Amino acid sequence: MFIEPNNSGERRGSIEVICGSMFSGKTEELIRRLKRVRIANQRIAVFKPLIDNRYSQEKIVSHDTNFFDSVPIRAAKEILDKVEDAEVVGIDEAQFFDTEIADCCDLLAFRGIRVIVAGLDMDYLGKPFGPMPQILAKADYVTKLHAICQQCGGIANYSYRKVANEEQVMLGATDSYEPRCRKCYQHS
Repeated sequence: MFIEPNNSGERRGSIEVICGSMFSGKTEELIRRLKRVRIANQRIAVFKPLIDNRYSQEKIVSHDTNFFDSVPIRAAKEILDKVEDAEVVGIDEAQFFDTEIADCCDLLAFRGIRVIVAGLDMDYLGKPFGPMPQILAKADYVTKLHAICQQCGGIANYSYRKVANEEQVMLGATDSYEPRCRKCYQHS
């Protein structure tokens, strides 16, 4: 998204959210937008939760193995200390952050920073995931991506967990999850 300068010449901040099920391309879209920002020579800071070490500890990595350097952090408020002079802040796997992430995004946007957030909007039970509802409520722009249902080939917006584990947070990939449409998810 384009951020227009206001009449005083200052940048206007915004919050963009990229959400959807697992395997819908959220991180891929975040990386695509960040690459465009880099081409525009804007200063970027990218963050991810420390617990997400599936592919790399210090990179955001899509399932297609595209990547972008990032800083792993434990708590959302750390972002405010590490942003420095960034014009654009990218945040991946936002659902894994504490509840302060929505307010951090808001503060950054009020500072004139473009904030691009990617995360699961629902957990494996089909319930809103972590702080994502609060981030979505504060967003200026929302992109909802869909995967392909692994059962019927339809449009999928649910993350079906294939293994027995009742913890809300369980990192995994195709070995543990598959995207499903509403009908196939409901009949599982």
